[in-house]
Amino acid sequence: MSRRTATSTKGHGFLHVIKLVSPFVMVVVLQAAVAGFSLEVMSSVRAYVAGEALWSRSQKNAVYSLNRYLHSGEPSQFAQYRAALAVPIGDEFARWALERDPVDVEAARIGFLQGGNHPDDVPGLIWLFRYFNRVSFLQDAIREWAATDPMLLELSIFGEVIRSELENGPIQDDDRLQFLSSRLSELNTQFTVHANRFSTVLGEGSRAIKLTLTFINIVTAATLILLLIWHTRRLVLQRQAFEDALHAEKERLAWQASHDWLTGLANRRAFEARLQGELDNAAAGPLTLILLDLDQFKNVNDSCGHLAGDRLLCQVARLLQHHRQSYDLVARLGGDEFGLILPQCSPSNAVDIAERLRRSLELFSFAWDDRCFAVTASIGVACIADRTTTLEDAMRRADAACYRAKEKGRNRVQVDGGRSDVVVVAARPREAVAARG
Repeated sequence: MSRRTATSTKGHGFLHVIKLVSPFVMVVVLQAAVAGFSLEVMSSVRAYVAGEALWSRSQKNAVYSLNRYLHSGEPSQFAQYRAALAVPIGDEFARWALERDPVDVEAARIGFLQGGNHPDDVPGLIWLFRYFNRVSFLQDAIREWAATDPMLLELSIFGEVIRSELENGPIQDDDRLQFLSSRLSELNTQFTVHANRFSTVLGEGSRAIKLTLTFINIVTAATLILLLIWHTRRLVLQRQAFEDALHAEKERLAWQASHDWLTGLANRRAFEARLQGELDNAAAGPLTLILLDLDQFKNVNDSCGHLAGDRLLCQVARLLQHHRQSYDLVARLGGDEFGLILPQCSPSNAVDIAERLRRSLELFSFAWDDRCFAVTASIGVACIADRTTTLEDAMRRADAACYRAKEKGRNRVQVDGGRSDVVVVAARPREAVAARG
């Protein structure tokens, strides 16, 4: 059973740890994903920029080689023209493959490789085109790229025309030669215009992407920081709540240790501790100790049950607290016995207080289930003038006075303090008290 409980505790602890760290893990994973995405996008855009440079250089080399072939007729120049022209044509085929439905990824890969792109850059080129071709800057770049298709076709046909004319020997017609050379120059200019636009759009898009991804990374980092602050604050509040609960529990336990659970009054332990503190304070002035024992309390318990007895004790406790000073202490010492500590109280005042308590109880009537019970008390008063008196001696003197009050007929006050036989007020019939009230 204990092993199962330990396993369950470990399981709950592990789940609690997972719950605590999961927000951080999620944000860190998100941060890593955003960073990875940023690197992939920037790498793919860089690959397109590098590809555009290869495309533009190869296109110019094709025009240059064809122009030299036009004037020299050397086959090597035509071979160089074809090799250079294969680069933009390969890129063109790759774009066509990516624009198909469905996309032909393998054909696109072969086309980009023919276009001279690095094999490691090809997946990024395909990915960026497939999933971001609707983005404005990439859409504009693709539009400029597609605008060169007719020019590439014309350049390809142009090369075959020149080759066919040179098969019969060099071109003798200077006007024809000038026309062909001029047309090649015009094609080169048109290629350059679109290539520059492609490069410009791609550059602007790259900068926009950089700003956007930087902003996203900053937002993600800020989110992580805010989450850390929130989580730390939450842990601090939880700890504070735990400390408050612990403090409240300590106070509750301390209260329970020093108070009677039924009446809420101080218990014997607190009573004796307070009495010892007063006895140790030699300069505090006169001190009076009152012990009060209810008369015939057993009759209520026996005839009506312990619930009635508890109710009576609570009502008596409230009555004893009336008109007490803030520094006075009222306690339930056990059973139906109560005690009062009255600091700075002279013997005459103490006797008056004890008498008022006795009379208040005498006038009090306890009702339970249509039955009424008279409530009286035997009260012992000990006036402590010598602060060298021990706690045991003080309690003994007050208890002896209370015992003598019971011996002398109950419902009376007996003083012990140099006036051992002073009895204030004897018991009176309840009828007489009611008639006077």
